[in-house]
Amino acid sequence: MADFFTLHMAPLLLGFLMFSAAITGQLGLPDDIASKLQNDSRSINSTSTDYGHIVQQFAAAVLYPNSTNDIATLLQFANNGSTPFGIAARGQGHSVHGQALTQGGIVINMTTLSNMGSRIVVSEDTSLGSYADVGGEQLWIDVLRATLDRGLSPVSWTDYLYLSVGGTLSNAGISGQTFRFGPQITNVYELDVVTGKGDLITCSSNQTSELFYSALGGLGQVGIITRARIALRSAPKRAKWIRLFYNDFSAFSKDQEHLISTNRIKGNNGFDYVEGFVLMQQGPVDFSFYPVSDQPRITSLLNKYGILYTIELAKYYDDTAQNTIQKVVGLLLNGLSYVPGFIYQQDVSYIDFLNRVHNEEEMLRQLGLWDIAHPWLNLFVPKSRIADFDSGVFKGILLKEKVPAGLVIIYPLNRNKWDDKMSAVIPEENVFYVVALLHSSGLTEWQRFDEVNAEILQFCNDAGIMIKQYLPHYEIQQDWIDHFGSKLQSFQKMKVKYDPNKILNPGQRVFNG
Repeated sequence: MADFFTLHMAPLLLGFLMFSAAITGQLGLPDDIASKLQNDSRSINSTSTDYGHIVQQFAAAVLYPNSTNDIATLLQFANNGSTPFGIAARGQGHSVHGQALTQGGIVINMTTLSNMGSRIVVSEDTSLGSYADVGGEQLWIDVLRATLDRGLSPVSWTDYLYLSVGGTLSNAGISGQTFRFGPQITNVYELDVVTGKGDLITCSSNQTSELFYSALGGLGQVGIITRARIALRSAPKRAKWIRLFYNDFSAFSKDQEHLISTNRIKGNNGFDYVEGFVLMQQGPVDFSFYPVSDQPRITSLLNKYGILYTIELAKYYDDTAQNTIQKVVGLLLNGLSYVPGFIYQQDVSYIDFLNRVHNEEEMLRQLGLWDIAHPWLNLFVPKSRIADFDSGVFKGILLKEKVPAGLVIIYPLNRNKWDDKMSAVIPEENVFYVVALLHSSGLTEWQRFDEVNAEILQFCNDAGIMIKQYLPHYEIQQDWIDHFGSKLQSFQKMKVKYDPNKILNPGQRVFNG
């Protein structure tokens, strides 16, 4: 018992005592910072879990910063103590395995940086063109609205826009536009980063470039992104939003790869967005996109084959293309091998298309189905093995075991749209697929889905499918070593240089597993 207390409880108790002292300024933390630390039950409980509702960890205190200097000062203090403690930067807490949490450390509530006033500034430069300087705590939906006011827009998005800029840039930021424009991290000109040592550094590809590249996709391990300069272009007005049904995976994947092929998308000749879904007989299936009159025949098709695939497309346009857009879409769809008669279209505003998931969120919140467990698994699968993944996972594990599939997203990306100098890890092949298994469950039932995820990972390992996890979660260090592969040595070097005491984001478990 004494050994257990020494190893597990004593450090936690020491942490709480340290922060109790820190809050009253007894350990040298400046009064103006100490006053922004809170350890009341409401603050602690609000940061004790994340969107996944799987992992629970309790911080000793929460910092509510009013400036980036507050964050830098806290990190400097954390490094100077005899016992360094973990610090987790939390934007929207949309991680699913506790990546934004810390046990006995301090959580930084990044959202209060908005108290500084406007943190989205749109500018233009003769060399860069249009860009926006955006606080790391800002939501992408607010970036969209602010840039649209100027007739401009970022080019790369995530499917869900109520995420923080710093959060998505610390991972990669992917969606159906990534095949054309690359992930969000390749559409950034400059960053302000507070390193693990508490230094506030402005960096870019030409200035302190090693920090710039390691922070982008770096899982928050070298620094906290407090500002990003994001590339903009002229914003379209509307989107033709299309879904096509397939009953054959080979035809489905062939058409997806055709739609993202680099020869096809030169200039403005292709679709602006390409994604896809897997629908399974055991459901659940969201029919909200489709006319009520057609839903029975979609159900009949699904029951006939047990599994269906849909390609989701968008073609953006403005007022000048109002009379020609339908013809353009028709030409782009020509030659695709979807099930005849199973094509559905909507015409929506550009912002309504990009913000489409928020409408689903509001519905789920009303039904009490938003704040539940989310045992997600997000993978990058090499193109050469995607058919094996379909037969082994979609038709094998999920369909045969009748696992309620939830939302299953699948779409290909082009490797040449990524910058290999950045920390994000992707497969070696020129084309690879995003596979997102977005399970939802009751707060006490997530283990079953986690077991399915483990079964899928084991299948890939046994079959030699060289997957990479996106939004990775690993329990042991060897898995992180395998994950980073050839990038591991340089990533470790940056960690030692910018966060030598391993303070930042311990919930990721990269260096604190």
